[in-house]
Amino acid sequence: MSNPYQPNLDPNYAYTPQPPAPVLAGWPLRFASGLIDFVITAVLAGIASLASQGLGYVVELIVLIVFGVLEGTRAQTPGKMVVGLRTVQLADGSLLGAGLGIGRRLLHILDAIACFVGYLWPLWDEKRQTFADKIVKSVVVKVQ
Repeated sequence: MSNPYQPNLDPNYAYTPQPPAPVLAGWPLRFASGLIDFVITAVLAGIASLASQGLGYVVELIVLIVFGVLEGTRAQTPGKMVVGLRTVQLADGSLLGAGLGIGRRLLHILDAIACFVGYLWPLWDEKRQTFADKIVKSVVVKVQ
């Protein structure tokens, strides 16, 4: 029987180092990325609203869809690109896909219910997830 604490002296044994585990994003960086995305959306919708209020709402919806697709297929919205964050699947760190990216964006409505407590949830949550993150099984991590 071999000693499990003794190093493997087999010359054919190859040690493959594992990549470091991703670092979960803190609330301040998440807030900053969300603020950047909000400002982009507000400016574009505001400009469109000058022509028609209905057009402003259409632009907001288009931006929501575009940001959802970006987050699902590239793991980053413009705000996340600026602050260095990515949104990935909790299970394996892979991309969410366009459908879950858009769904996550829409599910942020749940984060806003009850005085925006869902947006504050990452402050004390073990995995730093909002309600939307929990539903689509995603996490926000720092870019390494």
